[in-house]
Amino acid sequence: MPFADFTIWKYLASIVDILLVWYVIYKLINIIRGTKAVQLLKGIFVILLVKVVSDFFGLSTLSWMMQQVITYGFLAIIIIFQPELRRALEQLGRGKFFSRSSSPDDDDQEKAVQAIIKATDYMAKRRIGALISIERETGMGDYIETGIQLNSKISSELLINIFIPNTPLHDGAVIIQRNNVAAAACYLPLSESPFISKELGTRHRAALGISEVTDSITVVVSEETGSISLTKNGELHRDLKAEEFKELLTSELMITNKTKQASSARWNWRGKNNG
Repeated sequence: MPFADFTIWKYLASIVDILLVWYVIYKLINIIRGTKAVQLLKGIFVILLVKVVSDFFGLSTLSWMMQQVITYGFLAIIIIFQPELRRALEQLGRGKFFSRSSSPDDDDQEKAVQAIIKATDYMAKRRIGALISIERETGMGDYIETGIQLNSKISSELLINIFIPNTPLHDGAVIIQRNNVAAAACYLPLSESPFISKELGTRHRAALGISEVTDSITVVVSEETGSISLTKNGELHRDLKAEEFKELLTSELMITNKTKQASSARWNWRGKNNG
């Protein structure tokens, strides 16, 4: 009987050990999700895959090269993932590493969408230039860190005040994260696509640029014409009418308790893509 009890405790300890390891991996993935580290992780998986394939087919030279990369890659990983490791340690120090992730509530999501629509309509009528990027599945922590962090509850009045000309925060992008204004005056990557119309300015190029590297939805209000544009997945839809913009933004961002609405089915406008 004592031996049987020891075996049971051993199995239980193994199960707890496995569960803890998986939970730590899950939290680490959440931390690096949407950062540049995700692309680097994909590169690491490719290297491992090439190593396995080269061993299987007896490609000795290629296998040796991959082995060297794996052997000396640990130090490179520490250097490359330095921002993500720092963020993980900071969360661990704050006690947030093991905290439960919260998902946005439907009511809060609807209020956030309505606030964006109201602010955009106000600024478009008065030709106040604006750039609002809304985080979705892909995290935007790297870009939030380039701006002034606010962590404020979203409202149309706040968005309008941020983009009033000649104010400290009007230059740059506002990033909305989990129904909050995470930061303002953020720098977004400019698109280098040669097919962008020459008449488009920095705001539109930044909106396209961020849509090429994340799955965010970005709203642009032109300072020159007051027109409203929206970018997603590297696509630019220009000169949206108020109703078109409202319906499109709502269909893209509104979520249900179970799943997000199918956005691709409603991406039906034949906007003037890229000019």
